[in-house]
Amino acid sequence: MSHTLILLRHGQSTWNLENRFTGWTDVGLTAEGEQEARAAGTMIVETELEPDVLHTSVLKRAIETADLTIAEAGWGDMPTKRSWRLNERHYGALQGLDKKETAEKLGSEQVLAWRRSYDVSPPPLELDDERHPSHDDLYADMDPKDIPATECLADVVDRMLPFWFEVIVPDLKAGLTPLVVAHGNSLRALVKHLDEVSEEDIVALNIPTGVPLVYELGDDMSPISSRYLGDEEAAKAAAEAVAKQAG
Repeated sequence: MSHTLILLRHGQSTWNLENRFTGWTDVGLTAEGEQEARAAGTMIVETELEPDVLHTSVLKRAIETADLTIAEAGWGDMPTKRSWRLNERHYGALQGLDKKETAEKLGSEQVLAWRRSYDVSPPPLELDDERHPSHDDLYADMDPKDIPATECLADVVDRMLPFWFEVIVPDLKAGLTPLVVAHGNSLRALVKHLDEVSEEDIVALNIPTGVPLVYELGDDMSPISSRYLGDEEAAKAAAEAVAKQAG
């Protein structure tokens, strides 16, 4: 028996457009991002897939993407689970900064290390910084020790995997098809686990916005196959566009 898992990176956000480090900052979608979300719904329907349960982060750009995708597909309401564990990587003191300007100011090699090294975190936010998630009502119920001031990709893997094993895997084993709408780094963390990608190779993986990635998994939750929906060249071009961002 195989199990189907659908992954979707949120559509273009306002800070994607402005080329800013976003992280846990709760920004919405652009008009293009909304269109990407709708197109994702069309692509899934055309493949005759239909998810049974929705998983998103608690950030509005993922929630808006999921809502638009579901509405376009005409699925109506479905059971929904949201978790901070699916949030984007926290970029610490870089959040809100222009990526290109930051590279010019601090050096492109340093910024590249913060962005792309597996285990190098940006400078942390101070606890009294208004950008620190401890000041956000979204995280009022979180254990303070779990609230990050900065993260590297390794940290995202560590905090995402419990949600995978404790929430998504039981859905899959129950015969459900989950749709996971999240972010570039939380999805990279999941792909790293599923495909057993090395720490060296995962830093070069780019997941395009708004293009569904479908896995067929065996009973042991190891991949049988995976594919992006829609035009293969379009998905490749979208991934390359992500890679070319100045941060």
